[in-house]
Amino acid sequence: MQGTVDGFSYGLVTPLVAYLMACLGGALGLRCTTRSMLVTRSWRPGWLALGSAAIGSGIWTMHFIAMMGFSVRETPVNYDMLMTFASLGVAIVMVGIGIFIVGYRGASGTALFTGGTITGLGVASMHYLGMAGMRLNGKLEYNTLTVAASVVIAVAAAIAALWAAGQVRGFLWSVGASLVMGLAVSGMHYTGMAALSVHLHGATSAPAGDSPASLLAPLMIGPLAFLLLAGVVVMFDPLMVMGKPDWSAAEQKPGIPAHTVHPTRRGHVPGPRSRHHDDSRTPQNW
Repeated sequence: MQGTVDGFSYGLVTPLVAYLMACLGGALGLRCTTRSMLVTRSWRPGWLALGSAAIGSGIWTMHFIAMMGFSVRETPVNYDMLMTFASLGVAIVMVGIGIFIVGYRGASGTALFTGGTITGLGVASMHYLGMAGMRLNGKLEYNTLTVAASVVIAVAAAIAALWAAGQVRGFLWSVGASLVMGLAVSGMHYTGMAALSVHLHGATSAPAGDSPASLLAPLMIGPLAFLLLAGVVVMFDPLMVMGKPDWSAAEQKPGIPAHTVHPTRRGHVPGPRSRHHDDSRTPQNW
């Protein structure tokens, strides 16, 4: 017997809130990734780790907010706590691997494709691992072609988002990229849900696990608090918001001269008069 699946039990409330969370996590993660490309190597791992956690937390929170609106009419739906936590860990780790590749190798060519693919697979893995944590009186079945389409959407979105992060442009550029990323992540989620069907068992006993209200709501407090703190970091770092290079840090990079001067004609150096300027030299004497 097939169950009646409803992914919009609360109407458009859960999809819209889930989309906003995906955009928030994407915006913070992309700005951190951009910032990592503008600082010395000693600071880069910290920014990349913060970006990985922001994106991973954002897509995880987006997924389970959307799942708050998921129901099967003929059976209650509960969640396994261990599997739910594992999906968050997988999201952060796999997204982190992809972001670190792009952060150290650059957002172009093979590095971009490899990093974006791993990041996209991390998004998809988080989704289907989170779905595997569902407990109900039935068996989850998926349409293979629709699942494949959801994975392609996730990979394409990740590549596009990391490419945008590598452009090192202003805040509005990243806002646009995060809106696109949020749309793609949400699209991947609901494409994956469209692939789902539930084959019910004959048993009528309550399934194992915790109910969505008792498990998901408390669990989301941590990622939401983290995203809030990451947002504070972004707001108080003007270089992160504006996307401008940290020239003071760049001057300390190995192999880059501390001050590079580009002389104009006749050796004149533009700028304020230096302490070596000879007042007796007039234009007539040059």
